[in-house]
Amino acid sequence: IRVRPLTCTETRRGDQRVVHSLGDGAVHVSAARHDATFGFSAVFDAGASQEAVFEGSGMRRLVELAIDGFSCTVFAFGQTGSGKTYTLMGPLAQSDTQPASPALLGLMQRSFTCLLEQSRSRGSDLALSASYLEIYNEQIRDLLIPGPPCALPLRWSKTRGFYVENQLSVEFDSLEAIVSLLLQGSQRRRTSAHALNRHSSRSHALLTIHIRSRAHHPPPWVLQAGACPSKQGTLCFVDLAGSERVKETGSSGELSVEANSINRSLLALGHCISLLAKPRGKRTHIPYRDSKLTRLLARSLGGSGITLMVACISPSSRCLSETLSTLHYASRARRVTSRP
Repeated sequence: IRVRPLTCTETRRGDQRVVHSLGDGAVHVSAARHDATFGFSAVFDAGASQEAVFEGSGMRRLVELAIDGFSCTVFAFGQTGSGKTYTLMGPLAQSDTQPASPALLGLMQRSFTCLLEQSRSRGSDLALSASYLEIYNEQIRDLLIPGPPCALPLRWSKTRGFYVENQLSVEFDSLEAIVSLLLQGSQRRRTSAHALNRHSSRSHALLTIHIRSRAHHPPPWVLQAGACPSKQGTLCFVDLAGSERVKETGSSGELSVEANSINRSLLALGHCISLLAKPRGKRTHIPYRDSKLTRLLARSLGGSGITLMVACISPSSRCLSETLSTLHYASRARRVTSRP
């Protein structure tokens, strides 16, 4: 769980701080008629630095597992304006010409650095490539293809599961190259301003790093077989669009259509997580096909994946109901166990 600081607007308005970290992964919500404590793997309070979140969330371990051939996912979830994009990417105003200060970089850039360092220190031959998609109004768009966005079809195959047809995958071997892909793609992403957030992400974005490794010194029996063992892992970063009540954002027209499709796919995700949290014997069919988002996350959620969920919340009394809803959602997700 990550609790963002109160914003200047909230402080000026006189909003109360209703969320407090109790240490040891416990977070307490206290407001009129609400008094609840939740437990998580880690809680980062308003003062926690971007580095503290990277080191304390287990993100470094996730990068190592991806190199070992697992499919790893990290997703940021929470109400609009709660700090998801900041946690994953850092400040919004950065570009190739105006990079963010190193202390403010998010989980993504820190993971890229860690991945490239690991790949050099292991001395293994790693082939790295990246793909970047957004799901906007239930359409999948490729953020790396220049020009106006066009919708790509989502297919199913027995061997690959759900996959996006014709998506572009770009190879990279340096930090500059992958950060440049990330920033280019992010600038193409759909964002809008509304009452809760000046730069609200209106789409779910998925950046996937594909890691293919070949062993440098295969054992003698492999040389006789004439094959070289290879491992394929993935590291997927998911920046979910914010959950929101249309009434509070003052959205109308196209913005409210967007909000409804965002809320529908988040509801489908929540439904899958609730069913996955049930004991194995009591599980019924998991409806991954209910939305494009759950189809693309099927492997991460209940398959052979290892997933880290960072739930971002606002400490403000005005956001109380959304904060409680995010905490309940995250508590359910915490009960899900996958068998990678």
